[in-house]
Amino acid sequence: MSHIDLIRAAAERLNGHAVRTPLMNSPFLDEIAGRRVYVKAECLQHTGSFKYRGGRSAVSALDPGTRAKGVLAFSSGNHAQGVARAAAEFDVPSVIIMPNDAPQLKIDNTRALGAEVILYDRPNGESREALGEQIQAERGMTLIKPYDEDQVIAGQGTCGLEIAEQARDLGVTEVDVLVCCGGGGFTSGIALALEAEAPDLRVRPCEPEGFDDVTRSLKSGHIETNNQQSGNICDAILTPAPGEITFPILNRLCGSGIVITEDEALQAMALIFQRLKLVAEPGGAAAVAAALFHANEIEGDAVICTISGGNVDAPMFARALEHANT
Repeated sequence: MSHIDLIRAAAERLNGHAVRTPLMNSPFLDEIAGRRVYVKAECLQHTGSFKYRGGRSAVSALDPGTRAKGVLAFSSGNHAQGVARAAAEFDVPSVIIMPNDAPQLKIDNTRALGAEVILYDRPNGESREALGEQIQAERGMTLIKPYDEDQVIAGQGTCGLEIAEQARDLGVTEVDVLVCCGGGGFTSGIALALEAEAPDLRVRPCEPEGFDDVTRSLKSGHIETNNQQSGNICDAILTPAPGEITFPILNRLCGSGIVITEDEALQAMALIFQRLKLVAEPGGAAAVAAALFHANEIEGDAVICTISGGNVDAPMFARALEHANT
């Protein structure tokens, strides 16, 4: 099956399960950006992020016998919760390998969804892959990768189908679609969906400073890696490099990336709360930050941007709100 066929099939399987999230607007954000800003609120998705789409897509695509043995995932938190919830919905076991520096809220939520959480020492270079291989060998579980997997990309692409339809209903054409980007599963899935359903909408990946591997890869034409694995508040979109599956899609379909600072992410979180009454985590606010504070890198009289997640600890959210009047 082609990528778009996989996305459409995933949409059928997610129908009645995933939330069709709204495309929102605030005139206050429009004024800051100097253009109309439409915000796709995936923070309102199950488990608080778009990752439920990919998790449900991948788990639901497994044959029942394989699925019954359980699923395994690596994640700093949002993919963890998406896979954990999907596994629970099918009443199968899940093991999630999470970095020990992940936000405590994400660790707690993943456990609350019924997953067995195993922590690894990311800052000191412990290998999650080695842990995963051991668990797979011992338990026969299926690994669901966070972004470099066709069925996960297909699930994330269902958000792109919704954006295409919602933009069409609003008469929005020929605009950039800014997507919070880590390894590229969400970005490539949306880009594939828009290629088929709204080819006049162009996807732009948005990343934090110091972790702009996709932006640099698009410039060079080959996969670039980050020099560090942690050390930025945008934990949800910190990845080593774009994926082997995702990068060719990104390279073919996406416009240039936009790189935001931590301070811009915090300001965007505060404005999202004030003006849209939504909660965004730092990485989930990256695309809105790009729309608001990098207006000179965007063309056209409107822009669409994602809020990819809202799973933020209270101390970090309080820190963001301190930026409300700065």
